[in-house]
Amino acid sequence: MAKQTWKPGNMLYPVPAVMVSCQREGGKPNIITVAWAGTICSDPAMLSISVRKNRYSYDIIKETKEFVVNLTTKQLCRATDYCGVRSGRDVDKFQEMHLTPQPSEKVKAPGIAESLVNIECRVTQVLELGTHDMFLAEVVAVRVDDDYMDEKGRFDLNAADLVTYSHGEYFTLGKKLGTFGYSVAKNKPQSIAGNNPKHKSKSSTKKGVKAKGRSGKHTRKEKGKA
Repeated sequence: MAKQTWKPGNMLYPVPAVMVSCQREGGKPNIITVAWAGTICSDPAMLSISVRKNRYSYDIIKETKEFVVNLTTKQLCRATDYCGVRSGRDVDKFQEMHLTPQPSEKVKAPGIAESLVNIECRVTQVLELGTHDMFLAEVVAVRVDDDYMDEKGRFDLNAADLVTYSHGEYFTLGKKLGTFGYSVAKNKPQSIAGNNPKHKSKSSTKKGVKAKGRSGKHTRKEKGKA
């Protein structure tokens, strides 16, 4: 297999496309779309987001030392893109996208009511890296939408048409291929989806599970000023 060698660049895809909400005391709430985000520790639960210094949200997060990560879905895709290419200096993103600021439990920054998962975070450290600074944060609360609880009382996150970002394009998750540890399981072998003729892909809206959020279309991400 022939391969080319390129100069160093960001090719770690796909990544989550999340909407991060923040707010100064007495100020309007704002949303910035972040693709450079990830889990960094299990105990204590921690995550990171990387933000350019010139973004409107950067100073808000650095001053308040808190933010909320809101997971995005197919229905929120248009709002996700918009919040990454428009600046809070110029527009009220909650108002423009018809989103609802939702009071948080542990931080002053609001979550987004239309998002099925709101992850409340407090900043513990800021790493100055280059084009971006990385905010390391402890997760202090997680709020989830009751509509995605299944009949057994489990949160069915994968029924929500979650959005990922890959090389300038948005996608929803594809077919299930297996579960963690299936490659070494002895009692319950699993077939990879697509190779099993009996496999049927699940609908994004399951019985007893309601899809929520705004309708939207997939658009190519532009350079933003969020």
